[in-house]
Amino acid sequence: MVDNLHPYEHKVVRVDRENILKQKAVLIWFTGLSGSGKSTLASALQKKLVENRKLCYILDGDNIRKGLNCNLGFSPEDRSENIRRVSEVAKLFVDAGVITLVAFISPYIKDRDMARKLTQPFVEVYVKCDIAECKLRDPKGLYAKAAAGEIKNLTGIGAPYEEPRNPEVVVDTAKSSVDQCAQQIYNYLVSSKLV
Repeated sequence: MVDNLHPYEHKVVRVDRENILKQKAVLIWFTGLSGSGKSTLASALQKKLVENRKLCYILDGDNIRKGLNCNLGFSPEDRSENIRRVSEVAKLFVDAGVITLVAFISPYIKDRDMARKLTQPFVEVYVKCDIAECKLRDPKGLYAKAAAGEIKNLTGIGAPYEEPRNPEVVVDTAKSSVDQCAQQIYNYLVSSKLV
């Protein structure tokens, strides 16, 4: 069946859409443990970008899992498929000229590398936060459920999290405020001429 697919080459391309929007499109990928602050930081950065008249959109792990990826579980294979699908969606958003913020645990280096190869420019933001602090925050109650044996394979507890090797930006949310971290990411985007 796949052999019968022939992608159509459109006459309007990404740079045309970027010119209309007066911005460059970029994929900003937030990765880190549950409770590290990925979604909070993505939201803070989005606010800063919008204040600077940039069109952006957040693809958030929980929101995508409730819709597009509602049929996926948390096995290693399903986690990889989750990231593959959101990578394809993010690619479409970037092609549309939108600054795209992806906030997913995305525990495996190979999956984040796949997303990077699929869409450029790609900015990996490692939202670093030690597991003890994540357990204290526990905004979704996942660490408490894991401790009670209700959840198996929680990333960082019963399932692995592979820290990024060479992220463009590392923010430590246990040591810096949300505003400081968002500003650090924004400063990187400006200094790299991505916004």
